[in-house]
Amino acid sequence: MKRVLTGLKPTGDLTLGNYIGSIKLMKDLEGKYESYLFVADLHALTVPNDPVLLHERIKKFIGMYIACGIDPTKHVIYLQSENAYIPAISWLLECSTYYGEASRMIQFKEKSKQNANFTVGLLTYPVLMASDILYCDADLVPVGIDQKQHVELARDIADRFNKRFGEVFTLPDVYINEHGAKIYDLQDPTKKMSKTEENPKGVISLFDDPEVAKSKIMKATTDSLATIKYDPENQPGISNLLTIASSLSNEDIDSIVNKFEGKGYGDFKKYVAEIVGNFLTDIQSKYNDIINSNKIDEILDNGKEITTKLAKDKYEKLSKMMGVYR
Repeated sequence: MKRVLTGLKPTGDLTLGNYIGSIKLMKDLEGKYESYLFVADLHALTVPNDPVLLHERIKKFIGMYIACGIDPTKHVIYLQSENAYIPAISWLLECSTYYGEASRMIQFKEKSKQNANFTVGLLTYPVLMASDILYCDADLVPVGIDQKQHVELARDIADRFNKRFGEVFTLPDVYINEHGAKIYDLQDPTKKMSKTEENPKGVISLFDDPEVAKSKIMKATTDSLATIKYDPENQPGISNLLTIASSLSNEDIDSIVNKFEGKGYGDFKKYVAEIVGNFLTDIQSKYNDIINSNKIDEILDNGKEITTKLAKDKYEKLSKMMGVYR
């Protein structure tokens, strides 16, 4: 069975965009692939963090994964930082990666421009991401459109290493969900809904009070065309709400559009708000049960054992190929 891998970085709260673009996709792929799902906590260290808050978020992320329907018996769930061989592999891959490749990454360009002083980790973390993917020979990596470039870099690194030292890596493919790949900010539907966005009015956190989330939907930016149609170029706000409603209800976008033919934006927003509110009420109830149990520790211990063996074996193979392991 082929292997699929995905991870989320514990910066900010998980959003509706994270659920639709990543978590829901992992649910949809259950049983079709051998699945590896992790919290990329080492990636969070590329920018300053409150250590206490970061530690709390790690547990919250795992709890919310499960509350959203991720079955821990069908996924290997783990923390990136609990596997010491992954950063060890990353160093070996860094020595096979060119500066130009790393510096061309879009996220590095954007974040380095925002800070006069940035860490070396901001430059090299795409190689750590490649290590996350390659240590377990992932065949498929579900990502948002903005992360596609990083998977392509992992593929380039793996291909170069295979040609130089011998076949040891599987070349990963990108998987992007057609409609749920990217959920946009409710106040500015031209940019991604981000868990690190400073303006909370445009972002729905999975931990938002359901009534607060419904209010955000009702205040979402739309347009003056007064037509409910999926048209991302001319009606990005309405198209974003259609994507959210379709993803959470599993109803086809065209069916939703037909349902609201001739009706106003107010009725449509109430419909979307109700779907979002019911969704949050359900997952938050499940989250509260999970977070107050020992289930998370048991799941992570199992994931650590499985992934450490995989990464250790891969590290030893790579080291021998490169001449630094006896």
